[in-house]
Amino acid sequence: MEHILQIIKGLHPGKFLERELNKRKLNQRQFAISIHEHPQTLNAIIKGKRSMNIDLSLKIEKQLEMEEGFLMTLQVFYDIEIANRKNQATPDLSKIRSVTFWDTSIDKIDWDKHKVSVIKRVFSRGNEDEQNEIIRFYGKDLVEKIKLIKHQL
Repeated sequence: MEHILQIIKGLHPGKFLERELNKRKLNQRQFAISIHEHPQTLNAIIKGKRSMNIDLSLKIEKQLEMEEGFLMTLQVFYDIEIANRKNQATPDLSKIRSVTFWDTSIDKIDWDKHKVSVIKRVFSRGNEDEQNEIIRFYGKDLVEKIKLIKHQL
């Protein structure tokens, strides 16, 4: 389990559950009923709109013959990931248009982990104010290095 956990650390347990149900060809609604749970509750967890709780995780783990505590461990690592993101430095978002990141929620961007993608995106689709803010946030050297790599590809 330790090896698998390192790979999926930070993943919402609902996403893992969705994958398991699909892999086992189990209908989400029928599975929820089989563990005496509301299908809406299970759906909200799978969509990442609700956190996993201990009672539900134990029911799911028992029904799917998973290791007890696995889903709650995922939940804890996911919660840590979210807390770290909230404490993470971000660019001045008032200078970044949400349309530049039209395909994602700007408040869910991990600005450190995805810096290469952010820089590429802003310098291919962003305006001058956004580009200047990204240079201020990441530093001119890093931005130039990433832009240079992009042009070499």
